Amino acid sequence: MAEAHQAVAFQFTVTPDGVDFRLSREALRHIYLSGINSWKKRLIRIKNGILRGVYPGSPTSWLVIVMATVGSNYCKVDISMGLVECIQRYLPGRYGPYGTPQTQELLSMVIFSTGIWATGIFVFRQTLKLLLSYHGWMFEMHSKTSHATKIWAICVRLLSSRRPMLYSFQTSLPKLPVPSVPATIHRYLDSVRPLLDEEEYYRMETLAKEFQNNTAPRLQKYLVLKSWWATNYVSDWWEEYVYLRGRNPIMVNSNYYAMDFVLIRNTNVQAARLGNAVHAMIMYRRKLDREEIKPVMALGMVPMCSYQMERMFNTTRIPGKETDVLQHLSESRHVAVYHKGRFFKVWLYEGSRLLKPRDLELQFQRILDDPSPPQPGEEKLAALTAGGRVEWAQARRTFFSSGRNRTSLDIIERAAFFVALDEEPHGYNPDEENSLSLYGKALLHGNCYNRWFDKSFTLISFKNGTLGLNTEHSWADAPIIGHLWEFVLGTDTFHLGYSETGHCMGEPNMKLTPPQRLQWDIPEQCREAIENSYQVAKALADDVELYCFQFLPFGKGLIKKCRTSPDAFVQIALQLAHFRDKGKFCLTYEASMTRMFREGRTETVRSCTSESTAFVQAMVKGSHTKEDLQALFRKASEKHQNMYRLAMTGAGIDRHLFCLYIVSKYLGVSSPFLAEVLSEPWSLSTSQIPQSQIRMFDPNQYPNHLGAGGGFGPVADDGYGVSYMIAGENTMFFHVSSKFSSSETNSQRFGNHIRQALSDIADLFKVTKAES
Repeated sequence: MAEAHQAVAFQFTVTPDGVDFRLSREALRHIYLSGINSWKKRLIRIKNGILRGVYPGSPTSWLVIVMATVGSNYCKVDISMGLVECIQRYLPGRYGPYGTPQTQELLSMVIFSTGIWATGIFVFRQTLKLLLSYHGWMFEMHSKTSHATKIWAICVRLLSSRRPMLYSFQTSLPKLPVPSVPATIHRYLDSVRPLLDEEEYYRMETLAKEFQNNTAPRLQKYLVLKSWWATNYVSDWWEEYVYLRGRNPIMVNSNYYAMDFVLIRNTNVQAARLGNAVHAMIMYRRKLDREEIKPVMALGMVPMCSYQMERMFNTTRIPGKETDVLQHLSESRHVAVYHKGRFFKVWLYEGSRLLKPRDLELQFQRILDDPSPPQPGEEKLAALTAGGRVEWAQARRTFFSSGRNRTSLDIIERAAFFVALDEEPHGYNPDEENSLSLYGKALLHGNCYNRWFDKSFTLISFKNGTLGLNTEHSWADAPIIGHLWEFVLGTDTFHLGYSETGHCMGEPNMKLTPPQRLQWDIPEQCREAIENSYQVAKALADDVELYCFQFLPFGKGLIKKCRTSPDAFVQIALQLAHFRDKGKFCLTYEASMTRMFREGRTETVRSCTSESTAFVQAMVKGSHTKEDLQALFRKASEKHQNMYRLAMTGAGIDRHLFCLYIVSKYLGVSSPFLAEVLSEPWSLSTSQIPQSQIRMFDPNQYPNHLGAGGGFGPVADDGYGVSYMIAGENTMFFHVSSKFSSSETNSQRFGNHIRQALSDIADLFKVTKAES
């Protein structure tokens, strides 16, 4: 095969005169260019490390201080107040031209200036960290900002005004604080009060008080000690115990998906759309490596932690018997591609040059046109990543530890990301009600063997040019992959574009080496393991009922007129919808972020509150006036917003209790309270999908450039998973998941209840507006 010759730098043959070496100039050129590219990356990393390490200072500011010190000395003004002379006395004497008094004086001034510069940077950083530890601004109404918050905002802007790199603020971010045990217990009891009757609540209150007084103090001491020592007292345990130690399939149970623009389609040419998307992703990776991406900032000035972005590319989850591990490479120059049961390797570079979109389109079209059949056992191979983790670990160790299987598996696991070329068309068709749901199902699990669920993400390309993502959850949360996805969709549409015939711009390089077909030697026993994993995954996928829909009556525009946060509005509507659906309230999980702290990930907002249940019950009874209902709604909304702010500022409930539970396991301490808390099912699991993290275009100018967000599988066997995106002033998208095997749930029924609940709450305020 042609590609095999390109991969070998030299060949040799044995002749009567000895060994004849034949060097391949093309291969040596690629090796040379690859080396040059690697050294460039190293130099960029060194430069970025220096610039990041001295932020908010800079080499220029150091030079200014040196020049000021030297200039003042020549003007006979000692701004060092004798320190330069003191430093000079301690410098070792030297003979020769470099040991003259003038040289030593200059060296002393440079040392003094460097010390002043470094001290200033340290003071600035500590001051910024102290300022970022203040979160009072989150609890103030926009129209009632205090003087202290105004002064705080001015100081933060001054200290972070210089253009930051992606990781410039990392060392200035405060650590996640450990809440006090009494505060956590109080909030926990408050959260379960509407879910328990008097007897159940009294029992839980007794368990909680016993834990607070007897067991918790010892556990808390260890947790506080960890918070002093570790960068974040939650994140490493959360990643390990919630994600990597899970032995159930990660397909549906952990991985989540993201959708394409659903109201427009730039091209119907599958390979062309994929060529633009892959090129945009590698452009993003290059910006990531060079730290040219701006940090995400709340209010445009409060930096969010960026550490999760480090493992976005070149990352794979490796199965283990007891726990998985995340393998992250500093660089990868290829992607692994799946099409019609075959695996391919596609290079992203030619030498040191990133392939242009038209070249990538050519490579993907070559795969689409390849008529070769799958090798025995190859077609469903990826089902191993969709089944149980222990079974996958055993199969990997037994059948993929050597030979061509090891080589081919390495190519997949060491790829920048995984690409799936699907044969079916998918997308949103307003005339077909179930089109969005079928699209979501295809992204969530596909046919259970056409996604590599262990990769950090799989880029999925459908036959009609629609794209989507399936993302592994352990390495990062949804806002991180959302940041990449916004960049890709914006770059594809507004920067790369397509020709009139729907192809990528430019002319392809027909001399490019074709994609490399991966080779496998899969024995019968391995095929049995693959089939077993496939059957497990298929049963799981077939049990998922997914209902996705666009809500058109209104969006955040009308919600803001109700003088409440859009998130609180939707969460209270979800409580009303759930009560109408099941006739009861349940423990509700809403994901919030803690990225204002270093290495922060998520916290739980327990959205089912006494205030929200009071409003729901009043709505269901139908005997209250609109004024009373509005008052109850506002009270529930204010409670929800306050809980969300507490979660974001490190005063949540569940991560603290989770870490106390881990400490108790390490110490061998039994706690009935913690055991019960950690076993409570989240019958309603919800998440708002982030958007507009990158301002690549004006949504008001391009109102149809809307993604539908994404979704995830149900968390509880008899519960619902709901993700939603408040996509614009006049629309929202919802993704509702449940299990067919549960007699209590029905995703479409619950979706209809959500529609009705949103409309009913909005009607409460429409009348008031008309009357006023």
